[in-house]
Amino acid sequence: MQEMEKQFHLQIKEGDVGKYVIMAGDPGRIPAIAELFDDAKQVAYNREYNIYTGYLCGEKVTAISHGIGGPSTAIAVEELVKCGSDTFIRTGTCGGIDLDVKSGDIVVATGAIRYEHTSLEYAPIEYPAVSDLDIAIALKEASIELGNTTHSGIVQCKDSFYGQHSPKESPVYYDLLQKWESWKRLGVKASEMESAALFVIANARKCRAGACFHVVWNQEREAAGLDQKMSEDTSMSVKVAVEAMKKIIMADKAKK
Repeated sequence: MQEMEKQFHLQIKEGDVGKYVIMAGDPGRIPAIAELFDDAKQVAYNREYNIYTGYLCGEKVTAISHGIGGPSTAIAVEELVKCGSDTFIRTGTCGGIDLDVKSGDIVVATGAIRYEHTSLEYAPIEYPAVSDLDIAIALKEASIELGNTTHSGIVQCKDSFYGQHSPKESPVYYDLLQKWESWKRLGVKASEMESAALFVIANARKCRAGACFHVVWNQEREAAGLDQKMSEDTSMSVKVAVEAMKKIIMADKAKK
């Protein structure tokens, strides 16, 4: 029997990964996610893609890093789908926008502003980037059960980190600042860089996807002179993703 060719970027083949996938940007975070699995082993590490596979609730589950931004996330999702994955939870970091969103809080994205370009190669701009409802509910429930201050709502997804943090240095500062003001007035919870592409691609490929974020900082609270401390410990958002995935797996088993 001819062996299946490995995917070009991820260097995996069918059988290496699970139906259920937890994603994070940083390759260094993946071993910490895998520690929460049963019998986890590294199956590949190529470029920004560090990949471990183990088990949750008796089902094969994979943890993978996707790098920064929509393009590398899109590659990860596309090649994982070709190898049999169909349920994705991204756990990452974000910067708060709404003044109620504080450092150390958890944000669950119900949808994402498509202020990026990767998703445009999958759907026209009129098509919304939305989380799978069941995954969003599972993430919110898991976060609350773990004792976190939890926010759910729309996040802004961008291509340029410094377009958010140093907009006045950009030649198109006027557009960046104007749009940012719109996000604030619309009650957008936070800003990050991958969820819009993830949500749109998952829908295009008939898959499920959701996302939760650890709030590192809120520049709007800083500008308003409100108290906050930078929070860079992402372990809780990882736990939220893992507990939510357990809920999804058990719900899937109940349906069978």
